[in-house]
This record gives sequence, C-alpha cells and structure tokens, in this order.
Amino acid sequence: MLIDTHCHIDAREFDADRSLVLSAARAASVLKIVVPAVERANFGAVASICREDPNCAAAFGIHPLCVGRSRTEDLSALREMLCAHPAVAVGEIGLDFYVEQRDEPLQEHFFVEQLKLARELDLPVILHVRRAVDAVLKQLRRIRVAGGIAHAFNGSRQQADEFIRLGFKLGFGGAMTFPRALRIRELAATLPLDAIVLETDAPDIPPLWLEGKRNQPAELPRIATTLAELRGLPMAMVVQATSANACTALPKLQSVQIGMA
Repeated sequence: MLIDTHCHIDAREFDADRSLVLSAARAASVLKIVVPAVERANFGAVASICREDPNCAAAFGIHPLCVGRSRTEDLSALREMLCAHPAVAVGEIGLDFYVEQRDEPLQEHFFVEQLKLARELDLPVILHVRRAVDAVLKQLRRIRVAGGIAHAFNGSRQQADEFIRLGFKLGFGGAMTFPRALRIRELAATLPLDAIVLETDAPDIPPLWLEGKRNQPAELPRIATTLAELRGLPMAMVVQATSANACTALPKLQSVQIGMA
C-alpha cells in the first residue's frame, strides 16, 4: 500500500474525471491520499470529497499564497473545521518567499496563528516551505507542534536534519524524478529512510514522464520506483517504509478506512 501524503484532488483540474482519477489511484495501490485544503473557500470541498471517498483524508489550513484574500475570521472557521470534521493535520500552511508580490508579515501572521492552533489541538502540520526554509524553522523552534511533513522539500542537508530533529518527515515527489534535480536526488538517496514520505502534489509537480501535463496520484508507484533506484533498495522496502513514515507523521491516517470500490 502506498500513501500519497499531498494531493489536491479537490482542484478544478479534476472536476471532469475526479472519480476516475481516484479509481486509478486505487488500482495502482495508492490506498490513502491526504488532501490538504488551502483556504476557507475550499474547506467544504475537501471535507465533502473525504467523506465520500474512504481512501481520502482531510487536512485543513490556509496556504501562504492565499493569505491575501483571507481574513482574520477565517482562522475561526479553520478551528471550527478542525474540531467538527476528522482531520489528520493542519495544512497546507507555511511561508512562500518565492513569489515577487508577497506580504511576508501577513504570511507570518497566518502561519504563526495556525501553528498555535495545531499546538492547541495537538495536531501535526503539513508545511509549505518554498524559498523560506529558515524562516519556517525559526517559527517551528518557537512554537513546538506535534511534528508533521515538510512538503516538497528542496532545502539543504543541514536544514533537512533540523526538520528531522524537530520531529518532521520530508516529502519527495515528482521533482525527484528529474536527473537535473541533483540536490533533491542526493537528499532522497542519503537521508535516513525513516525520514522520507512520498507525495504527488497533484495536479502540480508532475514527474519526468508527465512534464507539462496534469499529475495524479496513480503516478506514485513510478515515483516510488525512482526512490528505490536512487537508494538501491527493493521497491517493497520503500513502499513499506514510506507508508509507515506517513502514519508516524500523521497518526490519524492509521484510522482512515481503506475502500476498494
């Protein structure tokens, strides 16, 4: 069984064939899919999908690229969702210093408030850390939470080690399949295996064989094969380890019912 720890199956790119995409994932032995919300406007869609499909597990959060259209009261709505609906994490939250037009203080305000909420509710977090790894780590040292996942990790080995020290797993996906992604591939090959989880970030970050096209969770086995090849390990070992790691990072995943229909 493979676990996709990051998939935006609620995205409009899947509106035409979402049920087929989920069926293809099951056929590919991707039997648990974590679906992180990114703003209040899609909390309901994520909750609905995860109620309807037993393989999907919800996380709720306000993404750093969505804070400009978010309001303070959205944090109260987030608390209500986390308390009223089964959720495996607070996420997707974090910081993004890649985009040129950004409000860093506003991003940090929403990030800090969501870390405090995760700490209060004893939930792990799913982190967005693009070009902001040190700033994210600074807040994690200050506001200790119950671990979680640093999604789409692309930092240094020193930064990776610090996330691990703080109780986090690191997410690897389609970017790892590109030969030119030297740093990501080196990390995937050399980090402790018990620190790694797999993800697609579908419909985004497509692997090499889908470059420029829509990504989907059924691609996870081929992504896992890349990890196995980089580490020189049997595929079965990678599947077992990364699935166990996902359940360690997000303990409530263990209670997610697996549906085959």
